[in-house]
Amino acid sequence: METLHFEYDAKEECHKRAHVGVVASGDLEVLLEPSSDQKASVTIRTGSDGFGDTWDKVLERFFASHPVAANIEINDFGATPGVVSIRLAQALEVSRNHEPA
Repeated sequence: METLHFEYDAKEECHKRAHVGVVASGDLEVLLEPSSDQKASVTIRTGSDGFGDTWDKVLERFFASHPVAANIEINDFGATPGVVSIRLAQALEVSRNHEPA
């Protein structure tokens, strides 16, 4: 089990809390809440050790397109980078008062 922490600059407001996904084989859950800082702070708990660089690249790509100021917790159970990107996008949609795609 590994816990990772990342921070990214942010300039867009996060409107409300969101919770998407489940902790299950090949999936993950994302919990997102507004941050008072102009930062995105991400904490990841994963059972797949040694993938810190991969997580950083996936998150850098997401926040380059969506620089939202939020505190995000991710509980991972072996999700692929594609699933991570989808879940992050879904959480952002929910926080903007839309249903997830």
